[in-house]
Amino acid sequence: MNIYDLKAKNGKGEEVSFEQYKGKVLLIVNTATGCGFTPQYEGLENMYKKYHEKGLEILDFPCNQFGNQAPGSDEEIHEFCTLKYNTTFGQFAKVDVNGENESEVWKYLKSQKGFEGFPGLKGKVLIPIAKAMDKDYKNNSNIKWNFTKFLVDREGNVVERFEPTVEPKDIEKKVEELL
Repeated sequence: MNIYDLKAKNGKGEEVSFEQYKGKVLLIVNTATGCGFTPQYEGLENMYKKYHEKGLEILDFPCNQFGNQAPGSDEEIHEFCTLKYNTTFGQFAKVDVNGENESEVWKYLKSQKGFEGFPGLKGKVLIPIAKAMDKDYKNNSNIKWNFTKFLVDREGNVVERFEPTVEPKDIEKKVEELL
């Protein structure tokens, strides 16, 4: 199995085959509209505008599993993102990224790149939250919070996982290298 074997429903409920992304660099993100990290939408959109023509696709997967921070319908979430952050990148239907109902996309991504810790000062804030949700959080690949990002190269290899504390601008150099 590889990433191009996967499918997911977009925000309109239509099934999308990841095969259409062959040859592209992908940044796949679980998002939320009411999170402290929600302003990262601005950085994601800036990166998308800068690199889309060179082959970057950003795939946005809203998720309500962390603090009930994406409570709206797919349509409401899309409207929020386009009105507040002028997002133009692909948005999928809301998914679970952990647990028995987790999306196949996120199951695959986690199997390719596990959790390696929260970088930076902001990471110290997430440690007690992660620990409260999962006492063994350090030792599993579960998504810990909103705005976890996976970078996929043009051949479909998951090359890096970025935790929520990593801002889009701090990923840009890695994206450029893959383009």
